[in-house]
Amino acid sequence: MWSRRVQKVAGLWKMINQGTSADLICVSSMKSPLRPFSVGSTQINFPMKLKKHEKKPMVISMNELKRQARVVKKLRQNVQEITLRAPENGLLARELIPVAHEVYATREKLIACVSAVSESIPIYSCSSCGEVHIGDHLHQIRTCNVKASLSSKEHNWKIGGIGNVLPMVESFHLYDRVGKAVTHNERLLIDRIPAIVELCVQAGVDLPEYPIRRRTAPVYSVSGRIIDFERRFPKSDMPGKDIVTHGFWNRGRKFNKQKSMYIESDEIKVMAVQGMEAWEKMCTGALKLMTKYAVQTCGYCPEVQIGPKGHRVRNCYSYKHQMRDGQHAWQEARIDDIVPPVYVWHARDGCLINDLKRYYGKLPAVVELFAQAGAQVGEKYVSMMREDVVVPELGEERLAV
Repeated sequence: MWSRRVQKVAGLWKMINQGTSADLICVSSMKSPLRPFSVGSTQINFPMKLKKHEKKPMVISMNELKRQARVVKKLRQNVQEITLRAPENGLLARELIPVAHEVYATREKLIACVSAVSESIPIYSCSSCGEVHIGDHLHQIRTCNVKASLSSKEHNWKIGGIGNVLPMVESFHLYDRVGKAVTHNERLLIDRIPAIVELCVQAGVDLPEYPIRRRTAPVYSVSGRIIDFERRFPKSDMPGKDIVTHGFWNRGRKFNKQKSMYIESDEIKVMAVQGMEAWEKMCTGALKLMTKYAVQTCGYCPEVQIGPKGHRVRNCYSYKHQMRDGQHAWQEARIDDIVPPVYVWHARDGCLINDLKRYYGKLPAVVELFAQAGAQVGEKYVSMMREDVVVPELGEERLAV
């Protein structure tokens, strides 16, 4: 009796499960008319601005940094020489010298192309929050959420320039990259140049206005201390011995003025294509240089220092700077720290409306500027553009999935 009841109940459950699965199959096979309005699987999370108390994401995890520190501490207990490779030993990485020259040349070309294209395509900037917009049709997206903004969160637009599209991140210029760090008292004596230029100079680009020490013999590390035989036993014909290592401003600072470059064609599309190629080459080359040449950034503010260690200037005014006495919380930098991409709304046909902002995409300001001029956007930016998303009308927005 009991076994028959169990068999009947099992049969009933089997029939119910089969019927439910069949119903689910039928429902899933139905095509919804609202499908084109869905953002689909191509939607990605755009990079958000960090809050004041948030720290930048670290390239290497904290546990890995602690493990490396324990290994270094154990090695320093033994008095022995630690072999350093270029560029940690002060010498140049020979294979990266052509890359440094290419990055420096493409940066000059990129600035020239941006200045040429911006004469035809306007650049706007919000006077309150600093948001950037590319194109004639100003968007109506209310994202101005700062202290001095309007109650409606609308932007107060003004004419922008190249600095809004390509913001310049500066770094202290080091005469000796393996020497002592810049102190707080030397902050007005040492010149500050663009970080990408300083990276190219340390990697092998020689600029007369920014001298740098080129070593002929490597430095050595013994128990954690750097031993420089060139400084202890200097040669009589050592290059650069009469160069003043600091005080560039005292002998007349030379501003890094960008010279207008000659572009073969006057068409704006050709300029945009050349600028897009220069942007990709500059970012790719800078990534190659950063694999060998260390770059440091503060975890709470945009300060960047090119070199194996950060400077000691106490000019950090970010989160809990009082606890650090104004010193920076140095960590390994990313490519976005020295070449920050300013993300703007990707403009489509017509004006961008605030109620439909979740259907719009974003692009770096440089890429958006060249894209509107006719250049083709790379594959890595396709998912950010959201071109495959159909933007509904205002009356259809509430029906969209």
